Amino acid sequence: MCTVCGCSTPNRPRSSEAPDTYVAVDRATGDLHYGTGAAGVSVVGLGATRTIAIEADVLGANRRFAEHNRAHFAAHGVRAFNLLSSPGSGKTTLLCATIHALRQRAPTLPVSVIEGDQQTSVDADRIRATGAPAIQVNTGRGCHLDARMVGDAFARLALHGHTHAGDHAHPHADATDALLFIENVGNLVCPALWDLGEAAKVVVLSVTEGEDKPLKYPDMFAAATLMVLNKIDLLPHVAFDVERCIANARRINPAVEVLRVSATRGDGMDAWLAWLLPRSDVRPSAQPLPVVDPAATEAALRDRIAMLEAALAAAGVEVP
Repeated sequence: MCTVCGCSTPNRPRSSEAPDTYVAVDRATGDLHYGTGAAGVSVVGLGATRTIAIEADVLGANRRFAEHNRAHFAAHGVRAFNLLSSPGSGKTTLLCATIHALRQRAPTLPVSVIEGDQQTSVDADRIRATGAPAIQVNTGRGCHLDARMVGDAFARLALHGHTHAGDHAHPHADATDALLFIENVGNLVCPALWDLGEAAKVVVLSVTEGEDKPLKYPDMFAAATLMVLNKIDLLPHVAFDVERCIANARRINPAVEVLRVSATRGDGMDAWLAWLLPRSDVRPSAQPLPVVDPAATEAALRDRIAMLEAALAAAGVEVP
């Protein structure tokens, strides 16, 4: 029996289908840890050597497409950003708010979007409703965008015909002539591995998820240049520790930058635009204060008052 199930090596049993694939077993809890071998992943029917060879071939081909994209973007004066997250983090809402804000503060800047989903054009339709051009890329059963998909989509955008102004024609040597946002398929696993030719990967994490996400999905946060903490307007209503989340992200990636944003209320949008266009002339927000939901504000204040009254009572202080 031991030659079949691998129980003769209790700490690292072999897979009967792929002899050079192992699973590490925690002796105290019985937890199983796949992907601890050289391949970093366990694939049914494939050993580690074959898995590594396939990944090298696939990612190598993708890298060549990505380098072509990167050169193409540079030739057209385009800065491309790859937005990644789990489903429901608010990426599309953030993009719509960003487009509206840029229209007010950098009105001459061309902005386009490539939308990635398995099916439908729902998100691309939302982007088009803002007036910005968008191309939907449906991946079918695929769980991520690859560089060839992005190149094919970029060729169908008017931005593809945009003429780079050149350093001598622009007051800032590193200024951006145009922006391209690539909204990847909602998935915190697979998209982390794929270079699309972007200037940076931006991972969007909403406060309605969990502060442990960076530890659960380390490859994604290790690959990101920026983490956007979205939906911060909901913080009074959810159990989410912002500082712990940031600390977890920096355990994985000490260099990751962090912005706190509410795409619906407007918090942090100026900082987000300044990050996107660090040397461009961006007009400050015309709105001195964000739009606040009165009901949410009242509820948050009542919760705060109740907490303070409880603290005073615990300290033996009478509240008049």
